[in-house]
Amino acid sequence: MSYRIGLVGKPSVGKSTFFNAATMNDVPEGAYPFTTIDPSVGEAYVRVPCAAPEFDETCTPSVGVCADGTRFVPVQLVDVAGLVPGAHEGRGLGNQFLTDLNETDVLVHVVDFSGTTDIEGEPTEGHDPREDIDFLEEELDAWYLDVLEKGIDKHGTRYHGAEAVIEEDLAEQLSAFGITKDEVKQVILAEGLELDADAWEESDREGLAREIRKRTKPMVVAANKMDTPEAQRNFEEITADPDYDHLTFVPASAHAEKALKNAAETGVVEYTAGEDDFDVRADVSTDQADGLDRIATFLDEYGGTGVQSCLEAAIFDVLGCIAVFPGSANGPKDEKGVFRDCFLLPEDSTTEDFAFHIHSDIGEGLLHGIDCRSDRQVSKSHELSHRDVIELVSTKQAIA
Repeated sequence: MSYRIGLVGKPSVGKSTFFNAATMNDVPEGAYPFTTIDPSVGEAYVRVPCAAPEFDETCTPSVGVCADGTRFVPVQLVDVAGLVPGAHEGRGLGNQFLTDLNETDVLVHVVDFSGTTDIEGEPTEGHDPREDIDFLEEELDAWYLDVLEKGIDKHGTRYHGAEAVIEEDLAEQLSAFGITKDEVKQVILAEGLELDADAWEESDREGLAREIRKRTKPMVVAANKMDTPEAQRNFEEITADPDYDHLTFVPASAHAEKALKNAAETGVVEYTAGEDDFDVRADVSTDQADGLDRIATFLDEYGGTGVQSCLEAAIFDVLGCIAVFPGSANGPKDEKGVFRDCFLLPEDSTTEDFAFHIHSDIGEGLLHGIDCRSDRQVSKSHELSHRDVIELVSTKQAIA
């Protein structure tokens, strides 16, 4: 299973353009509310330096591609529609919005940093992007608080006195968010609260819901439309504001990424997603040349269009995932090719986790692993690192 990145944002901020630029899917774009009616799911990619060249091999990816030693590993990008004020109360597409959102592992919030769309997505000038950032977080916090309150109510009804185990009841109520009772307990204590819901004030409950939300729905802010002076000023101010230290910001121009990929498809330019430059390969008009010059200036300033960087920040920086290659310490064995796979795993994954990720049969029969770079045996509990190449030695083989 690939990781799912939820793409969220108010209308008219360039969310559909971002989705199309990242996936090259044909999703309608437009400067009006609800351009995207249903959640669209597309295949996007994150970059990993391929391990094959270190073994004097040329990889043959079973999924994704490899370009000049860079592996593009698939992830799912979900364009989630329905973000409006009161979404947590069911306004607009609120209920469906929250359902779709909850099926994602991490969020990318596309925000118009140029300030040219108001909170409803209508054209304006001088809008503060902080309002959009706060708006989404407040909607999510209200949603989490509602679920948390239900868990507290059930806890109060079900148990009395010394029998009460608040973290178990809250974990059961919050199970859809993927949080365990031990993690709930950790958050409660980290907030300086007693393990007794009767002792919590309203502000305590709000703070607890907010912290659980931050841990279970981490977020990257795509600072879109950064090719304007207004956006650049807003970016400097907001990223220097300590109130937003808990968020990761990436400057981006979804329009530039889409333009480059379209030009690459028609042979006008040579461009690889995420790169900080491109080569013009065909004759272009004066207007096209001016547009490409502006894009080149943006890429030089920010090291790329930011679309690819947003996805990678979400997967590697915010979620902390690692990429691991299955391999063989004794050379290639697969007749279908070498270095066919590259898997994304949670941080702190072990050799055994890797084995079960590939197939339960391999995990159940796992004896040990082999680090293919050092040709050394590693235990089942060995913690893996990013870009490890691991051979799994198991008494069982996967059943196709």
